[in-house]
Amino acid sequence: MKASKVRELNNEELVAKLADLKKELFNLRLSHATGQLTNPLALANVKKDIARIKTVLHERETATKA
Repeated sequence: MKASKVRELNNEELVAKLADLKKELFNLRLSHATGQLTNPLALANVKKDIARIKTVLHERETATKA
């Protein structure tokens, strides 16, 4: 997910997407631990998407405080 797409979503959608990505990360880690993960880059991509969403949420939070 590109940063521009993340910025288009509202806060509620971002929180929901963050929860989905955290569940997906858990499932990918489980698959990796059991040796069933076919695409190891999926872990990195999900982690980066989580970081993007958290960054945008934090930017919005600090912008409202300032």
